[in-house]
Amino acid sequence: MEKNFIPNIQSSLRGHILKMPEACYSASGIIVNGRRIKTFVFTTDLAIIRNCDADAVFAVYPFTPQQAISDAIIKASYIPVFCGVGGGTTKGPRTVALAKDVECQGAMGVILNAPITNANLAAVAMAVDIPVIITVTQESTDIEGRLKAGASMLNVACGSKTPGVVEKIRAEYPEIPLIASGGNSEESIARTIAAGANAITFTPPSTAELFKEMMEKYREE
Repeated sequence: MEKNFIPNIQSSLRGHILKMPEACYSASGIIVNGRRIKTFVFTTDLAIIRNCDADAVFAVYPFTPQQAISDAIIKASYIPVFCGVGGGTTKGPRTVALAKDVECQGAMGVILNAPITNANLAAVAMAVDIPVIITVTQESTDIEGRLKAGASMLNVACGSKTPGVVEKIRAEYPEIPLIASGGNSEESIARTIAAGANAITFTPPSTAELFKEMMEKYREE
């Protein structure tokens, strides 16, 4: 048997899954409690979560975090889930309470939005025993302050500026775990990893878009 041969097993009905871009796998990954994570699928769609090959789920959505939603995602997923617990509209003691709730539900980590204060970040970090991820949306973010407040990882989401911001952070903090949005092309993901990202968040097509492709194939047949 060849040294690099990797057996690949899949069932006849579940072989059709959403695959993460190949470029993601050149990342080093981040080891969280013994599990290496290179790819995060950025979705709360349970159908996609159950039918993708991502290493973990990045469960953040544009509404106030709700325990019922995080509980449903964690229970339905067979890969680790990192849950958004606020930091923008939702903040203060409620953010701390939500972080404790998702830890009890089984989340592998919590994600805080960029507007959160360092004091609120510190309160969350003290309340839970799972990694706290802070989102970075601007190059001017006080990274040192975020780390001192208890951030375990940084999630860089600066749009087209993401590779440049990742490169700048990596130059100043060679060992800090960096997650970054890599875009939807192999080339943009490769640039983000080359800049220093350890793991990539990938936003998948919607189930409607995926189903449209399937329906087109059915019509051709």
